[in-house]
Amino acid sequence: MTGIQPEHQQSAPGPKHKKDLTRRKVVVAGAGAAVAVGAAGTLAASGAFAGEKSAAAASASGTSTAAEACYKLTSETTEGPYYIDADKIRQDITEDKEGIPLTLRLKVIDSETCKPVADAAVDIWHCDALGIYSGYEAASTGGGGTAPTGAPSGTPTGEPPSGAPTGGTGGGVHQEPTDDERYLRGTWRTDKHGQVTFRTIFPGWYQGRCVHIHTKVHVNGAWTDAGYEGGNTCHTGQFFFSEEAVLASAEVAPYSTSTTERTTLTEDTIYDQSGTTGGLLKLKYNKKNIAKGVVGSLTMGVDPDTTNDGTSI
Repeated sequence: MTGIQPEHQQSAPGPKHKKDLTRRKVVVAGAGAAVAVGAAGTLAASGAFAGEKSAAAASASGTSTAAEACYKLTSETTEGPYYIDADKIRQDITEDKEGIPLTLRLKVIDSETCKPVADAAVDIWHCDALGIYSGYEAASTGGGGTAPTGAPSGTPTGEPPSGAPTGGTGGGVHQEPTDDERYLRGTWRTDKHGQVTFRTIFPGWYQGRCVHIHTKVHVNGAWTDAGYEGGNTCHTGQFFFSEEAVLASAEVAPYSTSTTERTTLTEDTIYDQSGTTGGLLKLKYNKKNIAKGVVGSLTMGVDPDTTNDGTSI
């Protein structure tokens, strides 16, 4: 298998999108990357996720509100056209991109049993501070640019590439990458508590969509010295940000240089307005100085036995 290049080198083009994700393979740079999650992947066991543990305990004792929170499945959404399958096995996906530091603390639980889902492969990917996706820079308009004249036909309306106008919630047609950049993309393994932490930047926005991060959760596969193999994609979703936080970020460079009209959280056609169930992150930051950094957390309730690859929504 081909190893992943070191972070300081330019990565090779990612593998083509795989329609059959039950045979999905994650290539890693040796046994250490495949099996060592480390202390960074187990952050905030008693902090950001304390509420979820309390909810699970209350559920066991018969508290109805806790049971409702525990048994809800996190909303499934479209994959969008810009997914690159497991291109980078890493927790810090920032590379050299400028923006407000964002620590993303996630937890994956079985929505039926409330038990943590360990050893899952979690993918995240998102645009940079000016709305550009790595791997698709030519197809991204970012901060007020003009859509390329050679944009492919059949542009999906739910996840508009090329700055397409806002549309419905339908699935998008996957596009192959147009460049070798892979910033703001990464895959990492959940620990025994179902937790995984990523370090990135606060995303920007582009025409037709509110600020968001994409995610996938892959389960029932096996981590080996060669990587992660087999299994199924049980969740494809998106994380969203409060309007208050987005407005604060818009005052900070380079976000403040964007000329793109922003779609608000309530206007977005993908977010289902259901709060944390729909992917709305719980955010912590200095409200007088968001530039110092943001911590976002969310528990994802999934059904490990289903397949939700986001290509048919």
